[in-house]
Amino acid sequence: MTQASRVPADQVSAATAGQPVAAIENPQGRSPILLICEHASNHLPARYGTLGLGPEELESHIAWDPGALGVAKELSRLLDAPLIHATVSRLVLDLNREPSAPDSIWTLSERTTIPGNLDLDAEERAIRVCEVYDAFHNAVDVFADARHAAGQLGAVVSIHSFTPVYRDVPRPWQIGLIFNRDERYARYVEAGLKQDPALTVGMNEPYSPADRVFHTLERHAEKRGLPPLMIEIRNDLIRTQDGQASWASRLAPLLREGARTL
Repeated sequence: MTQASRVPADQVSAATAGQPVAAIENPQGRSPILLICEHASNHLPARYGTLGLGPEELESHIAWDPGALGVAKELSRLLDAPLIHATVSRLVLDLNREPSAPDSIWTLSERTTIPGNLDLDAEERAIRVCEVYDAFHNAVDVFADARHAAGQLGAVVSIHSFTPVYRDVPRPWQIGLIFNRDERYARYVEAGLKQDPALTVGMNEPYSPADRVFHTLERHAEKRGLPPLMIEIRNDLIRTQDGQASWASRLAPLLREGARTL
């Protein structure tokens, strides 16, 4: 249990107004792949207001991974795979970080200060950990444990998107595959993607586990001995439904066949 468990219940319940932070779609899906999308939403519960940000900032990548949920939902449909996704913006708390990490609650994202996250006291941080981090990851644990015990869980794949330019530096990749010690799934998908010579595939680019972006997969895949894969797609390519459907159609057969070979 985290220190958040000692926060008074009336304060904790106000954080997300009793709304679930983890949504589960296609829970009876027959695929052995569990899809996760931690940065699916830019929604801020009323308790947080706008965190001092404007509409443009709240629509930008600092608040969520644009397009990622659309890709994840279409993959869920094509693969017949369960999907668990967040319903709260990462500006409240980044679900893909260990909650004790300094950047689990951002005060500065790229060049944007998050006024509502400055100078948080221990109690406020504890409320967010309990209501957002614990609620989401405990829901994933319960679901994954049940699937695993039933022999229905063979791999965990998390879906993300990244901005084409970061700190004025263009990123050349259309897609990145992020992996840690077990690289089998990533290598299988890489080989399939590279059949298209027009694609530039980043391997542990634009991020790697050294950037501490592998937390979800450490907790839900590696600790269960399951193959993990984190997929990052450049967000200008998946802003539209057509783009999301195109990338999901490209990835689905590779994920399906890759899972069968592991």
